[in-house]
Amino acid sequence: MSIPGDQPFRPPRDAGASEAVFRILIVDDDPALRRTFPHVLAHAGRTFDETGSIAEAISQLEHQHYDLVLLDYRLPDATGLALLDWLVEHRRDEAVIIISGEDAIDAAIGALRRGADDYVRKPYHVAQLQRAVDSALHKAALEKANRAMSQRLKASERLHRYLVESSPDLIFTLDAEGRFSYINPRVKALLGYERNSLMRRPFTTLVMPEDVERICTLLAQPSALPGESFNVELRLRRNRGAAHEDDSVTVSLTGIPMQAQGADPRKAGLYGVARDISERKRAEEIISFQAYHDQLTHLPNRVLFKDRLELAIAQAQRRTGALAVMFVDIDRFKLVNDTYGHAEGDTLLRAIAARLSATLRRGDTLARLGGDEFTVLLPDINTPEDAEVIAAKILDALAAPIMLSQGEYRATVSVGISLFPRDGATAEDLTRHADIAMYQVKRSGKNAFRFFDPALNTHHRERITLENDLRDALGRAEFELHYQPQVSLAQRRIVGLEALLRWNHPVLGSLGPAGFIQVAEELGLIGEISTWVLEQACAQLAQWRHEGHDQLRMSVNLSPFDFDKRDIVSSVTECLERHDLPAGQIELEITESMMMNDSAGVAAKVRALRAAGVSVAIDDFGTGYSALAYLQKFPVSTLKIDRSFVRDLEGPMTNPIISAITGIARGFDLDIVAEGVEQAEQAEALQMLGCDIMQGYYFARPAPAAEVRSWLQQPSMVFPLH
Repeated sequence: MSIPGDQPFRPPRDAGASEAVFRILIVDDDPALRRTFPHVLAHAGRTFDETGSIAEAISQLEHQHYDLVLLDYRLPDATGLALLDWLVEHRRDEAVIIISGEDAIDAAIGALRRGADDYVRKPYHVAQLQRAVDSALHKAALEKANRAMSQRLKASERLHRYLVESSPDLIFTLDAEGRFSYINPRVKALLGYERNSLMRRPFTTLVMPEDVERICTLLAQPSALPGESFNVELRLRRNRGAAHEDDSVTVSLTGIPMQAQGADPRKAGLYGVARDISERKRAEEIISFQAYHDQLTHLPNRVLFKDRLELAIAQAQRRTGALAVMFVDIDRFKLVNDTYGHAEGDTLLRAIAARLSATLRRGDTLARLGGDEFTVLLPDINTPEDAEVIAAKILDALAAPIMLSQGEYRATVSVGISLFPRDGATAEDLTRHADIAMYQVKRSGKNAFRFFDPALNTHHRERITLENDLRDALGRAEFELHYQPQVSLAQRRIVGLEALLRWNHPVLGSLGPAGFIQVAEELGLIGEISTWVLEQACAQLAQWRHEGHDQLRMSVNLSPFDFDKRDIVSSVTECLERHDLPAGQIELEITESMMMNDSAGVAAKVRALRAAGVSVAIDDFGTGYSALAYLQKFPVSTLKIDRSFVRDLEGPMTNPIISAITGIARGFDLDIVAEGVEQAEQAEALQMLGCDIMQGYYFARPAPAAEVRSWLQQPSMVFPLH
C-alpha cells in the first residue's frame, strides 16, 4: 500500500451528509493495517470496528449492523468469500469492499458475483481506497434512503387502502364516462350490491330518478379549478333483493374531479365520497315535527296553526272568501286529572282529538294549543251556517261516552267561533275573539257553541281592566270594610257585626264582593285579600272591645280557596293572638256548597277551628242540597237563613223551610241568624218561628266603622237604627 504525504482525497458531499453516521467494520489479519485504515478513512460521522478473522467478523455482525465492511480476501480461517456467502444467506444489506492481493481475475469475479460492491487490488493508492469507500457509502446511503422511502410508501399505501376499504363512507372513482372504476366494500352493507357487479356501470344507475338530472348536471360541468369539489345531497337506490326497510338511502356526496393529463381541461374522472345521512335526516324530520306538532296528540301546535291560519287569510283575501276559527275547550277536564291522574287525562285528550278530527273536512286543521284547548281552522266556508254545522257535529261526536281504565266518562266541550273577515283580519284577532266567545259559553253553562259578538269584546276588555286594577288594589289601599249589625230582638241590642268588603275603585266607585271576588279567586289573589279582611276585622273588633263593647261577635266571610290553598287554622289563631281576642268572638262564614263538596282536608280544618274555639257558620243555608249528615261531619256553630226564604215570608206558618231550618238548629244545638230582613212583619214572623238574631236593611245597611260606633254608643237600642 502506498501512503503519500499529500492530503487524502475527499469527494464533495451533498447537504446533510455531515449529519449521517456510518459504521465501518474492518476485517484484516494485519494489525498495523487495521490501525491505519481509521486514520486514512477518517471522516465526520464515521466510526470503525476491527476484527482479524472471518469468525470474529461474523460474531460482530450478529450483534451489530454496519454500513460498510472492508474485507481482506485472505484471512487465517477462510477467504472473504465465506463472509460474503454468510451475508447473502442472512439477507444482510451491508456494502462490502474486497481488498485483495490476488492477481487472478477469478477472485475478483467470484467476489463481485457474491455481492461485493467493489474490488480493490493491492497495492493501491490511498485516494483510490477513499474513492471506493466514499462511493460505497454514498450508494449505501442512497439504497438505505430508497428502502426507507419504499417502506414508507408501502406503509402509506397499506394505511390508505385500509382506510378506504374499511371506511364507513362509500368511496369510489368514476372514469370520464361516469362509470365506476373503483368502489369500496361499503357498498354491500349500505346498498346491498356486490361491488364487482357495479364495476364499469354508470353511477346514475344507483341514483333515484328524481335526483338523476341534478347529479348529471354536476358531472357534466367542466371543473374551473383543479381539485375543485362539489357537495350535494341525493338518494341512492338500494338493491331490491337486500333486506332493507327503505328502498333508498340519503347521502351527502362530495365529488372531486380528476383532471386529464396535459393542457386538456376536460375531466378524466371523479373521486367520490358518499356519507350516509339517513339517520341525520330522520332526526331532522323528528325535530321539525316536534317543533310544529303536539307530542301527545300529534296534532299541529300553536305555531303551525298560526302559519296555516295566516296562509288561509291571505288566500281568502285574494279570492274575497271567508273562513272560520273555532276555539274548543274541554269542560271539567281538571276534574279528570285530579280524580284519575294525568295518565287518564292524556288518554282522554287523545280520544277527544280523534273524535274532533273525524268531524272535520279535508283541508280543515285541528290543532292543540296546550292543556285542554284545541283550535280549528275552517277555510273556504260560504256562510256562518257551515261553521255551525261543524260545531254541532263536534258536540254530537262527544255524546257517546269515552272509555277510560276507570270506566266510562262523558266529555263535553265549549266552542267559540269567529269569522273572517267579520270578526277580525289577523290570525291573532280571530283566535282571540273565538276564545272570548268560548269563555262566554263556559259562563253560560258549557257544552254548547256560540259565535263571537262585538259586545263580548267590550265585556272582555272590561274584565281585563278589572283584573289589572284588582292586582294593585291592595297596594293602593282601595279596600275598605263595612259592617252590618246582627241584632237580637229579645235583647234589643247589637250582638254581632258581619264584616263586608268594599272596593273603592277609582273609576267605577264602590264595588261589593259580587263584582270582584270571583275574579280574585280566578287570579289567585283571594288568599291575600282574605288575609287583609281577617286582619282588619280583628283589629276593628279589638278597638271596639277596648271602648267597652266586649260582647260583640265579628263574622268574616271566607272563600273555599282559603281552605284549599292556605293554612287557614294557623292564620286565624295567630291573628286572634296578635289582637288579643277571645276565639269565640270571631265567626267564620263558609258556603253550603263548600260543605257539600267536602274533601277530608276541609272537614279537618273546620274541626280544628272549632277545637280552637272559633265559631263557624254556614252561609245561605238551605239554598243548596243540604244533607243532615254533613252537619255531623262539619261541627259548625251557626246556620244563616238565606234572604230568599225571608223575602217570601208573610206569616209564622207560611214558610215550612224556615220552620225546618229552625228545627234543625234546635236539634243540633246551633245558633241561627236570618239574613235579608227588610220589613217589620218579617222580623215578627221570624221571631215567632224561633229565630231571634237577624240582619238586614230593616235594621241598618252596611256602614263604615265610624257610623257603627254611633250605633254602639246608643244607651237604648231602637229599631230601625237608620
